Amino acid sequence: MENKHDFIMGRHPVVAALQNQEQSINKLFLQSGLHQQDATLRQIVQLAKKRQLVVSTVPKSKLDQLTNHQNHQGVVLAVAAFRYATLDDLFARAAALHEPPLFLLLDSIADPHNLGSMLRTADAAGFHGIIIPKHRAVGLTATVAKTAAGAIERVPVARVTNLVQTVKELKERGVWVFGTDLSGTDYRHWDAKGASALIIGSEGSGMAPLLKKQVDEMLTIPMIGKIQSLNASVAAGLVMYRGYDCRHPLAGEM
Repeated sequence: MENKHDFIMGRHPVVAALQNQEQSINKLFLQSGLHQQDATLRQIVQLAKKRQLVVSTVPKSKLDQLTNHQNHQGVVLAVAAFRYATLDDLFARAAALHEPPLFLLLDSIADPHNLGSMLRTADAAGFHGIIIPKHRAVGLTATVAKTAAGAIERVPVARVTNLVQTVKELKERGVWVFGTDLSGTDYRHWDAKGASALIIGSEGSGMAPLLKKQVDEMLTIPMIGKIQSLNASVAAGLVMYRGYDCRHPLAGEM
């Protein structure tokens, strides 16, 4: 890890972190003067006491300083730097659920809010993990954790040196790899019932050319409006839920 510590802010992300017994937590900061009758706040305090954590009541200005003036909702956890999973961890998670692997690969996503949103959708859509590059991309940060609203505790994220080599390894391990682009197969025809990995390109330039060469099939989202591109997290959400539909069809479609 590059950092010795990090922060998780916001009430729901803090609850999720406190409930995760594998998350190493150093301290809980509470804003002074908070309404003690708030149910979520009471739950946070109870979970912290159960884990025998140091709880510090501090002024709002202290929390603003810790979180760089982000919306912390009066609660901040000082935690060990966010842990990254390995590729084997992601396969093991799918195996434990007796499901074919379903992964999301992100090619140089730079906005922490986009990564946080994709983590949240990956959790909801049943993806077994996310793979991101070590360089020229956002990693796991406090902003990502806040945006993910607890999903950072449930969806493992692997950080790799070379996405192209990782895609080659996935294919060797029986995973079909699908990319997203302005042209390709309508994403509504994507069959994700088998072992699959979905690649979402960067916010500005999309998928790298070398990565495109490794893809088994390219998927596209049809659009009729004048704007011919979508926000990366919105596009990812649409295609990820196609993966969910494949694996959890309506009863009448079985």
